[in-house]
Amino acid sequence: MSQDKELEIQLQFLEEAKEYLDTIESVLLGLASAPIDSQKMDGILRAVHSVKGGAGMMGYGTLSHLTHRLEDSFKVLKAKKNAIAIENQLESLLLQGVDCLRQVLDINRQGNRIDSHWLETIANPVFDQLHEILGDPVADDASTMLGAEDGTNVTAMLFETEVEGCLARLEGVLADPEKPCLLEEVSIMAQELGGLGEMLQLEAFSQLCEDINHQLEAAPDQVEAIAQQALMVWRQSQALVLVGQLTHLPRRLEAREFQENEGEATEPGVAEEAILVGELETDQPELVGQGDEAYQEDQPDQPDQPDQPDQPDQPDQPDQQDQGEVNVFQWVDSNLHISSPSALSSPSALSSPPPLSSPPSPEPIFLRENNQEDSSKDPHQENTVRIPVRQLDRLNDLFGELTIERNGLSLQLGRLRTLVDNLSRRVKILEASNHKLRTSYDQIATPRGMTARQGDGETSKSDGLFLPSSVSSPAASDTSPASLAITVQGFDALEMDSYSDLHLLSREVMETIVQIEEVTSDLELTLDDTDSIAHELNKTAKQLQTNLTQVRMRPLSDLVGRFSRALRDLCVEHGKQVELKVVGKGTLIDRTILETLSDPLMHLLRNAFDHGIEDPSTRQAMGKPPKGTIEIKAIHRGNQTQLTLRDDGKGINLSKIRARAEEMGLDQELLASASDQELLSLIFEPGFSTADQVTDLSGRGVGMDVVRNNLKQIRGDIRVDTQPGWGTTFTLTVPFTLSVARILLVESNGMLLAFPIDVIQEMLMLKSQQILTTLGNEVINWQGKMVSLIRLKKWLKFYCRRRVTTLEETPSINEPTILIINQAEQLIGLCVDRSWGEREVTVRQVEGTLGLPDGFSGCTILGNGRVVPLVDPNAMVRWIISCQRTSNLESLSPQLCSTSKGFVEQQPPSIGIQPSTKDTILIIDDSINVRRMLALGLEKAGYIVEHAKDGQDGIEKLLRGLEVKAIICDIEMPRLDGYGFLTRVKVEPSLKTLPIIMLTSRSGSKHRQLAMTLGASAYFYKPYNERELLKTLNEIMVEDVLI
Repeated sequence: MSQDKELEIQLQFLEEAKEYLDTIESVLLGLASAPIDSQKMDGILRAVHSVKGGAGMMGYGTLSHLTHRLEDSFKVLKAKKNAIAIENQLESLLLQGVDCLRQVLDINRQGNRIDSHWLETIANPVFDQLHEILGDPVADDASTMLGAEDGTNVTAMLFETEVEGCLARLEGVLADPEKPCLLEEVSIMAQELGGLGEMLQLEAFSQLCEDINHQLEAAPDQVEAIAQQALMVWRQSQALVLVGQLTHLPRRLEAREFQENEGEATEPGVAEEAILVGELETDQPELVGQGDEAYQEDQPDQPDQPDQPDQPDQPDQPDQQDQGEVNVFQWVDSNLHISSPSALSSPSALSSPPPLSSPPSPEPIFLRENNQEDSSKDPHQENTVRIPVRQLDRLNDLFGELTIERNGLSLQLGRLRTLVDNLSRRVKILEASNHKLRTSYDQIATPRGMTARQGDGETSKSDGLFLPSSVSSPAASDTSPASLAITVQGFDALEMDSYSDLHLLSREVMETIVQIEEVTSDLELTLDDTDSIAHELNKTAKQLQTNLTQVRMRPLSDLVGRFSRALRDLCVEHGKQVELKVVGKGTLIDRTILETLSDPLMHLLRNAFDHGIEDPSTRQAMGKPPKGTIEIKAIHRGNQTQLTLRDDGKGINLSKIRARAEEMGLDQELLASASDQELLSLIFEPGFSTADQVTDLSGRGVGMDVVRNNLKQIRGDIRVDTQPGWGTTFTLTVPFTLSVARILLVESNGMLLAFPIDVIQEMLMLKSQQILTTLGNEVINWQGKMVSLIRLKKWLKFYCRRRVTTLEETPSINEPTILIINQAEQLIGLCVDRSWGEREVTVRQVEGTLGLPDGFSGCTILGNGRVVPLVDPNAMVRWIISCQRTSNLESLSPQLCSTSKGFVEQQPPSIGIQPSTKDTILIIDDSINVRRMLALGLEKAGYIVEHAKDGQDGIEKLLRGLEVKAIICDIEMPRLDGYGFLTRVKVEPSLKTLPIIMLTSRSGSKHRQLAMTLGASAYFYKPYNERELLKTLNEIMVEDVLI
């Protein structure tokens, strides 16, 4: 097996061992305050035994040795639970033992050596103290530990779970045609089952496993035959244990079974029957207690030398194959389901013993019990598999790219639909023209035909134009009209049709138009089918997103499980009594979000313990119970997850916050007028602390700002509420998932913005009569509430050159709109210029040395590849309010007003200053070459150029939100000419002030006068003087700014 594969298996074991230690710790917490639960203690013993055995097989000798010592302590606790008084000291020592194992796990994960000094001074003293208090387990302890206090046969239970899982794994390997790593799998399984036999004091079973290992070493080239025979004998042993026939357990695997008939081990014949019967006739093993020796024999490579910890923990056992990597040492919690070989499924294999010397065969009993087990087996039980988190992250990233490409596909389908609709309209116009052409031709051709019929027999040369091309002399090649006329002389026009070249050409045009109509119809049908497939694709992608999101979810208990231990240690250290309550332990949270929440929640927990919860005497004096409560609650609200951490302590002293803020230099007038929420928000500022002294627990000036910063990384927010004397509540709001979000796409001041849908309560059309002014601020009346109005374009200004572009789609709402959001229990209205509706997009973080400005939390990529910033509405509102307050004060402490990263409000630039954006000019002309030539000169002059192919195209782009400084327009164009364009622009309120220069080949005064009357700003004719055009363009744009 490759070195990388070995390392991967070892890391998976260490991760699994960590979960076992978490389980052990959760049971130990509160052990001193409640009697020992036998079932929970059994779970601890199974977990610690799995870690010990697995560590030995993986080559982690120190971990196996320390786990063995901890296991001895648990054995004594289980056996003498009624005779041992568990106090806080013993509970603490047991928890410290678990901590030592955790440290060893971390060191092994990092690939480092165990420091012998740490082992002698830190780890061993803990286990020595446990040994002094509890002593060594003896044989009687082992018997008591494995006794069936509650009527449960522990041995049978382990064979139903542990052994069944191992054998099922081996069957899976044997069923694989390639049989990967079969030798390693059988060897590891023999060691694992042998260790279990020693723990259960099944000497015969342990000897059998040891014999199987010897057979593998002796004949490694016959591993498949040995594996088949071992599986059969292990199944037989399992059956015997389940029916209580421990005296008939086989002790060895006969080598001749597979040496003489390799490959036939699964079809036992008469020789096999004799062997099985012989096994039943062997001497019964003495089931006496072997004491602690039974537990020490399963790890022969246990470190004995003092310098053992300094040796690198390298595996000395062959690694497992891929299937064995998943939960190698986990106890399989499932009912017995045996896929037995023919030796067990066939009654004849065990039903033919000698009638006198052998006991009755247990096989019929085993088959009956097996059927009962199968009938009660849960048919919905599912298998699980472990995969690295990085693979989940990679899948998540790929799905994000899929979402971007899917949006791009939808955009292209929309464009194609628009093109096909345009084609259909033009085909209809062409069809109408075709009808007119046919009618006109009939009107022209019919009188001439009649003239030929009514003449005196002389046919003019022109009449020959209507003769059919197929009528000609076979022998002559002359196709002149005169010769054709002679051929049909004597026929009436009603007797023979006459066709001219014009008629043939018109017929060809008509047929082509019909063919174009058919192609257009086929395009529409194909596009309909493509739309249907795209709809199904979106539906499947949505299901994929839902399932992928569920795979990434972890319960809240994974995060808060370690909080109980931390809170217990704090209580012991500081003499407080605090109970931790968790509501919604099963609430699923994205793995990345859960990991990011770890530090913020721990900070809040420690602060609640230190600043919130009082000591028992103080609480009793205030009429409270001596034991305080900290409650963590998690619920889903739409596409967000809300977590609250509440304590019933003394709350936050607002006067203390105000005094501390004054010490740091904040203006007293500002602090006097600040609301409670604004004062509470100061605790999240860097360097702000109300602690009187610095301790290891709090008062270090860090923590709460870290909470907010960590939450900003996952687009989260935090809010605090307090009730002096009764407690404080922190509310954390985080998105349900980080990869995909539903947003509202809006525009403000020519900038596209993405607002998360979850924060928007309602959208309103901006109406001037609804706006009121109070104390210099605009407000609106919404549902009887006065809501502050913020115009985003006033704050989102750019004092640099930038290209203003817009989307091809027409806005859903093409007029100013108000977004109502809830910011810290306060409603705020944000005014935007226009909106394009809701979309599902992929969220991406912006990487670089410069952070995002205040108010933004990331970005998204639209289907056309355009990057749009993602707004954090709460942060943006806080920044705007901060700037508003700053503008009303002459001085403000720099510590608590950081506006350098945001868009700093300044006075608008004067006319002589460089414009805030590079001027955009729209060119409208039906000739692409004219547009290109004109654009070349304008771009050299520093302008940004947008193109439109006719007046209708130009109107549509302007109505979709394209912002330009001036327009250069032709007069003669299809669909909508220059005069029509002037008329449409001047009736639109938002466009009528745009300066328009007419550039045309019509130099007559009549055309010029009409254009100027309709509102043109200037008139040029082709060919034009580029210098004069640029000069005039600059002049009319300056005039427009002055106006």
